[in-house]
Amino acid sequence: MDPVALIVAALAAGAVAGAENTATEAVKDAYAGLKGLVRHRLAGRESGEAALSRHEEEPEQAGKVLEAELVAAGASADPVLLEAARRLLVEVDPAGDRAGKYTVDLRGAQGSQVGNHNIQTNTFSAPPSSAP
Repeated sequence: MDPVALIVAALAAGAVAGAENTATEAVKDAYAGLKGLVRHRLAGRESGEAALSRHEEEPEQAGKVLEAELVAAGASADPVLLEAARRLLVEVDPAGDRAGKYTVDLRGAQGSQVGNHNIQTNTFSAPPSSAP
C-alpha cells in the first residue's frame, strides 16, 4: 500500500468507526492521535486543512483531494505519521493487518526517503527495462 493511501485509509476507517459508534477507546485515541499528526503536517496549508475537514465529514468523497494535499506536504516521508496510521488500522481491522493489507512496500520506488531531517536530490531516469 502506498504510504499516503495508508494514511487516508486509516483516517477514513477511524471516521467510519466513530460515526457508527462502534469504536473502542483504543480506536478513538488512535484516530484522535492520527488526526492531530495530520493536522500538524498540513498546518499553514489552507487547502490541506480544508481537505482534512471535508474528509472528516465525507471520507469517501474527499479521499483523493486529501491524498494530494498529504503528498504535497511530504507526509509519505514521515515515519511517525505512517506508524500512527498503521496503529489505527490495526485497531480497526486486526484481521486485515495480519493478512498484510496495511504493509507499505516501497520496492521499485524512486525518490523515497524515510526519517527526519534528510536532504535529498533526485534525478530520475527511466527505470531499467525488464525485457530481455
